Amino acid sequence: MSAPDVVIIGSGPNGLAAAVALAQAGASVQVLEFRDQIGGGTRTAELTLPGFAHDVCSAVHPMGVLSPYLRTLPLADHGLRWIRPPASVAHPLDHQPAVLLHRSLTETAAQLGADGTAYRALLEPFLANPHGVIAGAMAPLGIPRHPLLMLRFALAGLRSATSLAGRFNDVRARALLAGCAAHSILPLDRPLTGGVGLMFLLTGHVEEWPVAAGGSQAIAGALASLLGSLGGRIEMGVMVRSLADLPAARLYLFDTSPAQLATIAGDVFPPSYVRRLQQFRYGPGIFKLDWALDAPIPWRDPRCLMASTVHLGGTLEEIAAAEAAVWRGEHPERPYVLLCQQSQFDPSRAPVGKQTGWAYCHVPAGSDVDLTEIVERQIERFAPGFKSTILARHATRTADLERYNPNCVGGAITGGVSDLAQQFARPVARFNPYTTPNARVLICSSSTPPGGGVHGMCGYYAAQAALRRLTRFVPAPLK
Repeated sequence: MSAPDVVIIGSGPNGLAAAVALAQAGASVQVLEFRDQIGGGTRTAELTLPGFAHDVCSAVHPMGVLSPYLRTLPLADHGLRWIRPPASVAHPLDHQPAVLLHRSLTETAAQLGADGTAYRALLEPFLANPHGVIAGAMAPLGIPRHPLLMLRFALAGLRSATSLAGRFNDVRARALLAGCAAHSILPLDRPLTGGVGLMFLLTGHVEEWPVAAGGSQAIAGALASLLGSLGGRIEMGVMVRSLADLPAARLYLFDTSPAQLATIAGDVFPPSYVRRLQQFRYGPGIFKLDWALDAPIPWRDPRCLMASTVHLGGTLEEIAAAEAAVWRGEHPERPYVLLCQQSQFDPSRAPVGKQTGWAYCHVPAGSDVDLTEIVERQIERFAPGFKSTILARHATRTADLERYNPNCVGGAITGGVSDLAQQFARPVARFNPYTTPNARVLICSSSTPPGGGVHGMCGYYAAQAALRRLTRFVPAPLK
């Protein structure tokens, strides 16, 4: 068998997206995966009881269905089916109805009382060309295709969530923004957190946040099937620990953390670059719980069952305090909990009459604290009787997650801190962030722009960089 043009280390969504993009351009591609199952952050398994399918990492996929690259691929022809809920987000509050993020801007704004007008004014300009905004925000630094639109987004998005929430006077709109902004895993008074919140709100008005039928593994499966139809190959059970483990190729793309890149390929880089890779900041981790449930979650406001994602944490002030505590190395008693209820919309996830539950909270990097009681208490706050529905549970601490997926250093799930210092210069500051000092080595993981999420854009842009230099080299070992 002839040597491939490109070897990709890692079969997460970015590695697979890079492989498909290269194969579409005519390159021969080989993907190496150390586990016996592809997918990285898009894997599904029976973690609790037989018949209950749980998403091991990612669960709900607004950026998957709206990805500027993935949405162009014929993934439906390869088995991927998106299931859309009636609402994207539910945000329960004490002593009043929950706030729901509906696709309809009018329907969402109507729940916000006097803040409805301000909410519409914030979102409406971007809904004139939402795909342009999403593509611009997910592209590496450069001249955007829609400069005036992106300037307007940047003026709002560079602000902190607490600053952007100053547009609103009531608890409801502020809480809805805070729940979306906390996906950033940053203190909400930091710059860019407003942009994260704004982007997630925008996506909810373009498409309902979907789940993949059968589990998130279906995303990886569809990409792998498409890659196979293009002639690409995937080898599982191949552990790459050093350059000696790599077959000959023209180029190598690493869908790995910067730490893994430094360990495996450090000998082909200048020492100064290796040091910069080793200084990359990953940020807080997560503590995750999966449940097999005897019934739907008994939300105090039953409309919460309409949403694929539920943000638990109460007011903006409560969520901001919890996220700030995590960055101080603390475990808050009332954490921000991100909960998904996939089986509510995809009956294949659980036996008839049963349900699955999926949730995590943020914790200090490397935390070994069992937060089961604290997380379940926060759910009970808004869903009294939740614990009585639990048939079995599975807990994942930071070390468990990193063992399962070495890209999740310290339990971090976004590929590294996405603050001003690191969002646009990840993993290190370079004119092209997907390249390295060795012209035959590139990085395509979520530690490159635009960062975390199942969207494949890191892989897509890395593939474009690879194609520009592919013909400069002949297949040879990397040394």
